[in-house]
Formats: sequence, structure tokens, C-alpha cells
Amino acid sequence: MTTSTTDKKSAPTRSDFRYFDTIDTRWSDNDVYGHVNNVAYYSFFDTVVNRLLIDNGWLHLDGRGPIGLVVETRCQYYASVSYPAVLDIGLTVLKLGNSSVVYQLAVFSEGSEQASAVGQFVHVYVDRPSHMPTPLPTDLRAGLNHYLVGADEPE
Repeated sequence: MTTSTTDKKSAPTRSDFRYFDTIDTRWSDNDVYGHVNNVAYYSFFDTVVNRLLIDNGWLHLDGRGPIGLVVETRCQYYASVSYPAVLDIGLTVLKLGNSSVVYQLAVFSEGSEQASAVGQFVHVYVDRPSHMPTPLPTDLRAGLNHYLVGADEPE
């Protein structure tokens, strides 16, 4: 049996993710169709990734160290979300490259086990002044390894 290109696989569940953060939707997130507009999801992803990096000391806002530039994003939608809503954003790391990180993120409505949307977010780490790719810092690699798919379950 073949499936058409419009068939969607099942939405991921909370158990597929290793880290969660909470986002409150804003009035401005809704569009004229009464649901959160697609561009807001990318803002949610960016916020959660950067909050994780800042909270763990892996991104320095004072200008020290390399920075991760977004080079690719994508998102697949399974269910609508509307303002007002409290959303749980799940994060896991799909791949740690020499200078890149591939994150998978999902949007969960409060209390829902299945994702409303799932996306990927790719950072390439670069030297701040030159913007040339640079290897992931050792502490960042070690920290993100905790969220890597296939890594041992957190204690």
C-alpha cells in the first residue's frame, strides 16, 4: 500500500522530548483565521532554544564566545492553537555536528500528550567577528549531549 504525499505521520508525543519550557501566547500571535499564525511557532522555537542556552551559560549575551546562526527551519502542523493558551514546548537534539546542532521542537497544548506542531531548527556555530564556522564549544557539546536522541535517559 502506498501513501500519498498529503498523508501525515502521527504527531509526536511528550515522551519524544527531553526538555520542556512554557510559552504564553499573545494576542498578536493570532491571525485573522482565529489561530496562532505559522510565524509565531518559529518565534516559540527560537525563544526556547535560546533560553536553554542562556540559562545553562552556553550563550553569552555580553559578546563572549561563538554564536549559533539559524540556517534552516521547518514546521509541520497537526492541530490549531489559539490565544489565549499556555503552551509547553518540547525540545530534543537530533544531531550534534562539528559546528552545528539540529534541534527538534514541538508545541503541546496544556494537558495534551500529542504535539500540535513539530519543527526543526538548525544552528551553525560561528566566530562572532568573522562569522566563519567554528567547532562547538566543549561545554555546549557536553551539555547538549544530555538532550540528544539516543542518549541515556536523564536521571
